[in-house]
Amino acid sequence: MSIFADLKMYGRFAWGLRSFLRHTLTLEEAKAIVHKRMAEREDNFLRLVRKGIFGYSKSPYLPLLKLAQCEMGDLENMVREKGLEGTLMALREAGVYISFEEFKGRKPIVRNGHVFSVRDHNFDNPYLSPSYYTESGGTTGAGTRVALDLGHLAEQAPLMMLAYDAHGVLNLPSAIWHGILPDPSGITSILRSARFGQVTRKWFSPIQHQDLKRSVKNRLATLYIINMGRLFGVPIPKPEIVHLDEAAVIASWIAETLKTYHECFIRASISKVLRICLAAREKGLDLKGAVFTGGGEPPTPAKVTEAKRSGVRLIPNYFFSEIGIAAMGCVHPIDENDLHLFRDILALISHPRLVPNSVMTVNAFYFTTLLPTAPKLMMNVESDDYGLVENRSCGCPLESYGFTDHLRHIRSFGKLTSEGVTLVGSEMVRILEEVLPARFGGSPLDYQLLEEEDDQGFTQLSLLVNPKIKIDDERTVIKVLLETLGQGSVSADLTRTIWSQAGKLRVKRMKPIWTARGKLMPLHIGHRSKRSTGI
Repeated sequence: MSIFADLKMYGRFAWGLRSFLRHTLTLEEAKAIVHKRMAEREDNFLRLVRKGIFGYSKSPYLPLLKLAQCEMGDLENMVREKGLEGTLMALREAGVYISFEEFKGRKPIVRNGHVFSVRDHNFDNPYLSPSYYTESGGTTGAGTRVALDLGHLAEQAPLMMLAYDAHGVLNLPSAIWHGILPDPSGITSILRSARFGQVTRKWFSPIQHQDLKRSVKNRLATLYIINMGRLFGVPIPKPEIVHLDEAAVIASWIAETLKTYHECFIRASISKVLRICLAAREKGLDLKGAVFTGGGEPPTPAKVTEAKRSGVRLIPNYFFSEIGIAAMGCVHPIDENDLHLFRDILALISHPRLVPNSVMTVNAFYFTTLLPTAPKLMMNVESDDYGLVENRSCGCPLESYGFTDHLRHIRSFGKLTSEGVTLVGSEMVRILEEVLPARFGGSPLDYQLLEEEDDQGFTQLSLLVNPKIKIDDERTVIKVLLETLGQGSVSADLTRTIWSQAGKLRVKRMKPIWTARGKLMPLHIGHRSKRSTGI
């Protein structure tokens, strides 16, 4: 993006931020907004399709709808007869869907012998003027550039407010342990909460700009947002650098805050939550009264058990960059990862799909956006996640808003997750199959990543290297892997920074593990803890 375009974008941001922060959302307003969106759910879908797809000649969905012989009137009739989810299932069966790889622009769309070239930006909302750009997690390759609009954050704020109210954390002193730009998690979390009056007191970041490539622009953008927020009456905190091995700093802040307020609320990824709890136990700090909300990776039974030993409460959430908040933990969960889908802004169906390079079939999630502020227009877009979708009554306050769809056991069928960051795919496969063999010898059959979970719940990453490969210093192999990640995309560089801090990546001298069907996957999922618990 040119300097002129940057200046224009940040000028638009400053103008929008003033309006964004001018009015603090009330609880009654949040309830009214969500009830209205639920009542108009099907109309919102049809309105978005009419303008964003049939009204936009470059829409990548148009060729698919044409192949399915589906016009706008047909969709209106289907929604009236089958309902929204029934319509989406019928469209999926007719070939109107976008796979994860297609959505990321890594593969062309192929349907019934027809091939349509597509790039990730083809799915951008054409009617959106973004406040700024960030980059998604790059879960299976280079990240996707995502336009973030203050209007979109404003649309999500009522959901966060109602969820926080349901869990009793709405008015607690709060802090976050999230990254800085180009990682959007920190600043979006702060702005979204500020919309309904929850001012973040501390912004702890595990990375600093010096850790990243091309950091000057992002450093200036961060300072700009902080200063604009303060100018308009919201004291956005400056990020305080706390590396992963310094979690005791945050544990101490929590303990001190609890002495005064008895409760506090912290937003961080699941692994960071666990690090804080372990650090607190090592220092003899009492965290009873602290409430955490986290995502980025599944809150497995082992992670939840270890966290609860410190007396904390954990609320799982489900975010991803292209949508924002998708689901939040149930107040009366039946297991450690039981979440309410926010049906006012999203529709979700699941459909069986074969996991690439395997013999396993999973019920993949397909999302459809319902609001005009969504940065990406999505209709039956695969998310690379799968799990259980259940419609049931739980007695939770979130059920009263019509959020009766529960998501459980959410997992990715293509991601490697550790310390709240994810990466495997084109960049990692290239390292395993090209870079390491060229540097140390052997072939792509001699290197593999192994993901395991230890007894404390931390995800351990091991680089399996065939013992026949002669290596003088195993640390050199890790160094080459991390340095190569640092030379890749922004997302790969973020991953390199966090993995370097975590120190969890290690070399195991053993032969890579083959599947029972005689296949060698770049990533092998190993032992998972069997312990179970509830929240």
